[in-house]
Amino acid sequence: MSFFRVFAALAFVAVLASCAAQPPSKFRTYNGPEVTQVVVYKAARRMELWHHDRVLRSFNVQLGGAPFGHKQREGDSRTPEGDYIIDRRNPNSRFHLSIGIDYPNLADKAYAKANGWKPGGDIFIHGRGPRFQNARGDWTDGCIAVSDREMEDIYAMVRDGTPIRINP
Repeated sequence: MSFFRVFAALAFVAVLASCAAQPPSKFRTYNGPEVTQVVVYKAARRMELWHHDRVLRSFNVQLGGAPFGHKQREGDSRTPEGDYIIDRRNPNSRFHLSIGIDYPNLADKAYAKANGWKPGGDIFIHGRGPRFQNARGDWTDGCIAVSDREMEDIYAMVRDGTPIRINP
């Protein structure tokens, strides 16, 4: 009987240890009001998630290394300005999690072409990932960055197809 008790106790401890050893999931659930628009204020370094006429959440953001002005071409380190759509997500981003913005739009492509430039692309809202956890100031290549924890919430709340307005 004592062998059974020792075995049962060890099995119980092993089960508890395996449960505790699991890192928390980066995928959160959200059951609140639908996010109907994302609004970014570049000068204020703020991003808001809206449900119609009400702000649901607000975040401090970091932008591209040359944040003033509209993104014009590949490599300019600017964050675009204007109206876009959230069009994709990357659960395996090197920046923890990310959701994509459909930059460049037709006007962006036409402007770049008229000037002989490539418009660039791959603009995302993303976390910091392990490399940029302590980054200060504006450091992205034109993306919008938040903390990894905040990105987990944004990833859960914002659906593909959500409009995003990026203001100067």
